[in-house]
Amino acid sequence: MEELVIRDADVVDGSGAPWYRADVVVDSGRIVSIVKEAADAGCQRPKARRELDAEGLVLSPGFIDMHAHSDLALLRDPDHSAKAAQGVTLEVLGQDGLSYAPVDDRTLEEVRRAVTGWNGHGDDIDFDWRTVGEYLDRLDRGIAVNAAYLIPQGTVRALAVGWEDRAATPEELDRMRRLVAEGMEQGAVGMSSGLTYTPGMYAEDAELTELCRVVARYGGYYCPHHRSYGAGALEAYAEMVALTREAGCSLHLAHATMNFGVNEGRAPELLGLLDEALAAGADISLDTYPYTPGCTTLVALLPGWASEGGPEAILERLADDETSERIRHHLEVIGSDGCHGVPVEWDTIEIAGVTDPALTEYVGRRLDGWTTARHLLLTDRLAPTILQHVGHEENVRTIMRHRVHTGGSDGILQGAKPHPRAYGTFPRYLGTYVRELGVLSLEECVAHLTSRPASRLRLPDRGLVKEGYRADLVLFDPKTVTPGSTFENPRRLPTGIPHVLIDGKFVIEDGERTEVLAGRAVRNSPM
Repeated sequence: MEELVIRDADVVDGSGAPWYRADVVVDSGRIVSIVKEAADAGCQRPKARRELDAEGLVLSPGFIDMHAHSDLALLRDPDHSAKAAQGVTLEVLGQDGLSYAPVDDRTLEEVRRAVTGWNGHGDDIDFDWRTVGEYLDRLDRGIAVNAAYLIPQGTVRALAVGWEDRAATPEELDRMRRLVAEGMEQGAVGMSSGLTYTPGMYAEDAELTELCRVVARYGGYYCPHHRSYGAGALEAYAEMVALTREAGCSLHLAHATMNFGVNEGRAPELLGLLDEALAAGADISLDTYPYTPGCTTLVALLPGWASEGGPEAILERLADDETSERIRHHLEVIGSDGCHGVPVEWDTIEIAGVTDPALTEYVGRRLDGWTTARHLLLTDRLAPTILQHVGHEENVRTIMRHRVHTGGSDGILQGAKPHPRAYGTFPRYLGTYVRELGVLSLEECVAHLTSRPASRLRLPDRGLVKEGYRADLVLFDPKTVTPGSTFENPRRLPTGIPHVLIDGKFVIEDGERTEVLAGRAVRNSPM
């Protein structure tokens, strides 16, 4: 007898097709049968050792977070309810060009310091890996949700070139190609870049194109945080489209927003650019989060020249009064490349987290100028995270309707007051943008969050409620599903998602996190 039958569920199967009522049978981590309209068909209803009454609940595939910063959180926190309670069954890590593999001892310490604001410094983590494959093996020991990995181009550049603003030598480029190839062979699904973060931003298009050619050979995709989301945003998007077309590589645009005052109401221009490329045969997808503010580290706003050489060099420049004044002028008058070419508006920047307890009074406060920003950067040694209130709701809604759109939280879990998207992205799509605003139908929205990302990741047995597919499943109440997280209380868990299964095992049951660690590394499928 099979393990589980989910009775009388309203199945939204992830394909975009209309929902239907069915009994769904799960055994050995797979969906083994689906009996439509079982209660009314007069047929023998399936039986199992356990029956779950799903009357009034929607059964959908598990949600795939296409942009996650849980690289250390999955190792640090076995519970990981921030994602599991949302119905997320798979996260894509290694984002924005900076993560923890491949590395050597030097690069690991540099990267840890560079992204402390994203993931903490990692003093509580045993970094017993150096390669992509070893990191994935570490995840395979058991984690809360499944995870795929992108090779971080900035980390690769730090390993092969360093943190200098210069072109790679032919020998260094060859080494970067080998590192990317090795990462893809070991299971990465693609490569990411952070082209407003150092050292990734120092790579010219020719270098990125060569690395994308390697990714394409293994059927992976390129996921850039491109060079601007503010002034020059459309040019930055066009640059990535042209680059990947030249390389023959699939493109997935990370947190594809149109932010800052210069881009208000300009989302249709972005989508027109993408539609033209799609019509010409480009393979493009994108992800967004359903909120207007962004979230990053305070140090990321600095101009690229001020960040050359890595964390210690940044601190030395900040401590020098003359250099600090140059940085301020670049930020406030010229428009820093780290701030997307837009002169910084300090009152849009809210401190989300610090590591120095003496600075906690700043959390939740808007910055009043460079003097305070400089003090925080020096005292907290580049660690503060920020919310940047620069988005536009009409752009958010327009982009999420597009046919190649997928969901990504961009969830940074560090800090006393993180962005609520880390805990609320997926229920916010379902509760706010489906039920309350009608921006998407339920069937459309679920497809955006399940089958579309599964297709981008080339997963042959995930993303649909379908016989033979993995039983990564979510049961939610469409009438009540709501994010609990707010900007005031960002760590509250959602409501209306009573059950989440990974590999047929309950990780959320009756609204509570179980002790099950069913997640594993999801590796690149051979072509």
